[in-house]
Amino acid sequence: MLRGGHRRAVAGRVDGMVASPPVVVVTGANGLVGAAVCRALVERSARVRAVVRRAGSAPALHGVTEHVGDFADEDLARAVTRGADAVVTTVHPMGSSREVQHRVGVEGTPVLARAARDAGVARLVHLSTAGVYDRSAGVGDVAEDGALLPEGSGDYPDTKNATDAALAQVGGLTTVLVRPPAILGAGDTSVWNTLRPQEVRDGERRVNPAKSWPWVHVDDLAVLVADVATGAVATADDPERGPVPGSTTPVNVAGEPATWRDYLGTVTDALGVAPEWTDEPVWTGQLRTDRARGWGWAPRVSLAQALDELRRGLTAGR
Repeated sequence: MLRGGHRRAVAGRVDGMVASPPVVVVTGANGLVGAAVCRALVERSARVRAVVRRAGSAPALHGVTEHVGDFADEDLARAVTRGADAVVTTVHPMGSSREVQHRVGVEGTPVLARAARDAGVARLVHLSTAGVYDRSAGVGDVAEDGALLPEGSGDYPDTKNATDAALAQVGGLTTVLVRPPAILGAGDTSVWNTLRPQEVRDGERRVNPAKSWPWVHVDDLAVLVADVATGAVATADDPERGPVPGSTTPVNVAGEPATWRDYLGTVTDALGVAPEWTDEPVWTGQLRTDRARGWGWAPRVSLAQALDELRRGLTAGR
């Protein structure tokens, strides 16, 4: 159900008239998050322009058209945003050199944002990260007004914070910074279901089991992103009720509370190795999701379901 507020209608029935299906651009459409967002958008009858770097890699779904190229190329950015209702950006080369992360995130993403603004796009939904927040030992629960990590905290948080700041400078656009923590979901490129377990297998398994481990399943994350992009979440002057029109609004998204004992315990048990529990001071707060819930979102995938999927994926090849 649509909530009250000021917005450009992009889907559904408005004032007794049927609006045309929304057109949404999705970058990184072949990635774990991008593909899930495409599926969620198609379920909402949206037409998706999937931007990928490799031909033939976009999701093969009805309503999805593939656009091959670099979204930071101004010609491509103008072409894919022309006539679009929303843009969803999911690309940040985590694990690459700082130079590459800066070029793609801090320099490249605003190119697409400016093209979207100039094309009259209603909304930009950017996949940020809860990793931009200070979650040091002693810090309590973290909401959207939580302290951000200072420059020098690492290549990933530094460039993600810088990307968020650069997008906030693109005026005349309603921008939503979606900030998930660890994203669970099956896939070869999944950090937490595939890549991090490989590191655990190789010996990276030391942590205080009491340390908070906020997480969200990729399908639940995609629901929020798709609802915001298609206008199912109305804009509002109060960010607790919806994205603020013409401004930049961060929103946290996370599932039920969990600790590293839950995650690492599951991974090590599935791999047949032993965790190395420590007792150093750690963050034990929670990532607050009151704002997302105020927008009408709630996670559907339980921790037990997500960890069972993780376990089955790790034991399938044993």
